[in-house]
Amino acid sequence: MIGPNKEATTVRAEKKFKRICAAMVLSLAAMVLSGCGGKNTSAAGPPPPLTVTVVEIQPKDVPLTNEWVGTLDGYVNAQIQPQANGYLIKQNYKEGAQVSKGQVLFEIDPRPFQAALDQAKGQLAQAKGQVQQAEAALELAQINVNRDTPLAQARAIAQSQLDNDTQQRAQSEASVQSAKASVAAAEAAVANAQLNLGFTQVRSLITGVAGQATTQVGNLVNTQSVLTSVSQLDPIKVYFSISDSEYLELTKRAGHDHGDLLKNASSIPLTLTLATGEQFAHKGRIAFVDRQMNSQTGAIRIAAAFPNPGNILRPGQFGRVKAETELRRNALLVPQAAVQEFQGLHQIYLAGADGKAHVTNIDLGPQVGTDWLVESGVSPGAEVIVDNVQKLREGADIARHPGSGAAPTAQTTNSAGK
Repeated sequence: MIGPNKEATTVRAEKKFKRICAAMVLSLAAMVLSGCGGKNTSAAGPPPPLTVTVVEIQPKDVPLTNEWVGTLDGYVNAQIQPQANGYLIKQNYKEGAQVSKGQVLFEIDPRPFQAALDQAKGQLAQAKGQVQQAEAALELAQINVNRDTPLAQARAIAQSQLDNDTQQRAQSEASVQSAKASVAAAEAAVANAQLNLGFTQVRSLITGVAGQATTQVGNLVNTQSVLTSVSQLDPIKVYFSISDSEYLELTKRAGHDHGDLLKNASSIPLTLTLATGEQFAHKGRIAFVDRQMNSQTGAIRIAAAFPNPGNILRPGQFGRVKAETELRRNALLVPQAAVQEFQGLHQIYLAGADGKAHVTNIDLGPQVGTDWLVESGVSPGAEVIVDNVQKLREGADIARHPGSGAAPTAQTTNSAGK
């Protein structure tokens, strides 16, 4: 009969256990709430101002430089063609080497031309002999006239005899003139044969670098054959095209003589950047301006001449030609690091007099070195924030730290590959 008492004891123990667990849960909750409340209390103060670097924007005169892709070519490119027909028997130059004006590059078989020269010389000697015969006949005719003239006057001989002598003298004089003309023709034939013989030695007409031979020794060549090419490489030309507006800016930059680019080429120095990214050591000048704009592209072709000592630059290479096209007066520059793009807009943060950062939209012009040229949106004297811009927001508290201004003499890096 002890069952009911045992059940009552068990119920009381369970209630006591539940009370203990509830007390522990309440105690733990109080500890957690106490910890959270401590943290909130420590962060209750305002965040410190963000330290930023600012630069003051001041107007400067900035030269704007444009850049164009150019193709290099020889200043003079001469195709070497023979002026005589025949078999090529010798090549006298090393391909790719420097050759001089008048240097023999190839030789054609001279034997047919030597034979023609010998024949012409023989004909010349024959013509000279005919002159001597004609002069001797003329001398004899003159003797007869001199002898028969007094006899005819004395009526010792018939007048007809003197007339025949006079006629014979005239014929002899004509024969002498004809023989002398034959000599002149023979001399011309000799000169022509000597010239043709000289053409068997194919010479370079300019000083430059000779290219690869396009015809091998043993081939039959004629006056239409191209044996090789020689290019004058010092100076060397760089061809590039510029737009209509860029051309007008260049003419303004030239200044004098109504902006004639050729007459005032020295006033627009050009620089050449090679494929390696290095700038060529020598400055160039404008050497050629096409007579008209290309109606399809709206560009005009220009050639620049660059000194090329040692023939370092070669035809067919590419480079970038730079020239100052405009001097922008009182331009405003902002560092690239200060500019952010947001939904197609360019923005910068300005340090306000109230010690806060204020965002403003700006319109950018060309890139100038490490800066951007600003067309509108900022005024002279404004203080532009150049670092920690990703952490800023409109109205954020800032602590100024002065920095250096934008570079006044940088140049644009815009390029146009027309």
